Amino acid sequence: MSKDTGKTRRGFKEFVRKFFVALKRSPQNISLVALVVAFLVYSLNLTAISNTTAVIQGSNMGQCEFVAMLFSILAFVVFLRSFPRRQKVNKIMIGLLFLFLILIIGVDIVYVMRIDTALTRAENPIPIAMPTEANPNGTNVFILTAKNIVGIHVIFVAVCAVLLATLPIYSKLIKKINTSIDVEENINMGAIDISGED
Repeated sequence: MSKDTGKTRRGFKEFVRKFFVALKRSPQNISLVALVVAFLVYSLNLTAISNTTAVIQGSNMGQCEFVAMLFSILAFVVFLRSFPRRQKVNKIMIGLLFLFLILIIGVDIVYVMRIDTALTRAENPIPIAMPTEANPNGTNVFILTAKNIVGIHVIFVAVCAVLLATLPIYSKLIKKINTSIDVEENINMGAIDISGED
């Protein structure tokens, strides 16, 4: 094995060790990642969601979209205040965070229900046609995109809530991971004789 390969392997091991050390200190970051992913999934597809709202114009669809975006942003602020550095968890903020997450899931479900109603109603259902040679852009395809995105958003928000609820359990398991450094030079080191020193 070459020296470069050995250095690369040691560097990777050190990276993994530092990762788990950081995770031990802040295990709540796992649920924070789920919240970040949920926000990115929703915010990066706002065009499809807004276009869907404009086409369907179902009751409270605009409000659902607004509430989902607003409380997704507020959830970050509350999350950071729930876990102040080197202090105990703020239970009031945790409760408020769960309330926000439930509210986001609720408005998302209402939004998807409005889409389903518009697509399946007996009178004037919203037509959707996939792209073809004659119609390369399709018709209202963004509605399906919006429906899928909102569904994925619900999943990630729910995952975040579950991870927060089970934080006391998996944080204990994470703390059991051995992140100590094995110093090879000290493995065979004997006791130091200091009897001859002044």
